[in-house]
Amino acid sequence: MRSLPRVVTNFVFLTVAACLCYNSLVKAQTTSGSASTSVPDAASTVEEVRRLIQTGRIDQALRELDAALLKTPSQPGLQRLRGNAFYAAGRLKEADAAFALALSVDPADLESAQMRGLTLFRLGRPADAIPLLEQAPGTNLQTKADPSYVLALCYIDTRRYDDARHAFAAQYGFAPDSAPAFLLAARMLLRREYLPVAQRFGTRALELDPGLPLANELLGEIALAGNHFDEAATFFEKERARNPLEPSVYDRLGDTYTRAARYADARRVLQQAVLLEPNATGPYILLGKVTLKENDPVASLTYLQRAEQMDPANYITHNLLAQAYRSLGRQADASRELELTHKAQAADTPKLSSPQ
Repeated sequence: MRSLPRVVTNFVFLTVAACLCYNSLVKAQTTSGSASTSVPDAASTVEEVRRLIQTGRIDQALRELDAALLKTPSQPGLQRLRGNAFYAAGRLKEADAAFALALSVDPADLESAQMRGLTLFRLGRPADAIPLLEQAPGTNLQTKADPSYVLALCYIDTRRYDDARHAFAAQYGFAPDSAPAFLLAARMLLRREYLPVAQRFGTRALELDPGLPLANELLGEIALAGNHFDEAATFFEKERARNPLEPSVYDRLGDTYTRAARYADARRVLQQAVLLEPNATGPYILLGKVTLKENDPVASLTYLQRAEQMDPANYITHNLLAQAYRSLGRQADASRELELTHKAQAADTPKLSSPQ
């Protein structure tokens, strides 16, 4: 058989070589492209899971995470995201386990430390939460909570009151041993009903700064919480002398006088409170109570109906209205207000649930 001309042979060779080079190039580009897209795919998975958690689709987020962990079990942040998903769903024990696993992989993961600290606090384990929250100060981006505040609450619950004061002071930018720091800590301690320590801190605040605004008022609230009416009245009267235009002082003083059965004094200061702050419901409710005690249900209705207009969901107002209507012989109105009392009280009752 006659051999092909050299030109043809060279053309065939060059064509085959070009095809082989093109195939190799496409294969290399495909391989390189798949490798380069693996990172964006992982990143997009993380963003998608975060979006699902933020929109409340927790079960779908967990399914996405399970699939991602099967493919890349060592990918950073996946266990933290599982913890965030469980936390958002209120599944606190599972959240704690996920954050613990995240920290075992990366002990420097401050977000996981924060979240595990918050989780342990909610699980009623403040002592275990403290070291985690101490290492990760600052606002948590997942919960919008301030770990400094939760850390201070953990200190209170473990009776480390001075540490709590320092944590509260840091949150507000106060010097840790200043009068405002002591007063702030006293306020927080009162809120959690640690009355003796609150009283001690409030007294110390006044010692450091005798003119500190609202210090006497806070000590009056602490005394009132302990049913020490005369002592409470003395503190509120001192605060009124220092801050004569502060409406809350008149409100609290009126409450004190009411509880001490000093109804004429209570009515006088509560009317002053209304003049200073006409849009606050508290003085109107107290005036309704005082005038009922003074056997003046007509006046009581005037005050209580005003309070009801401003806050229709307040069960105390409805209860007092029922008493006023009953005193006037308006039984149908009294029954209606009692029914509203029960509905408002049921709506206002916190619903407790056990951690899962």
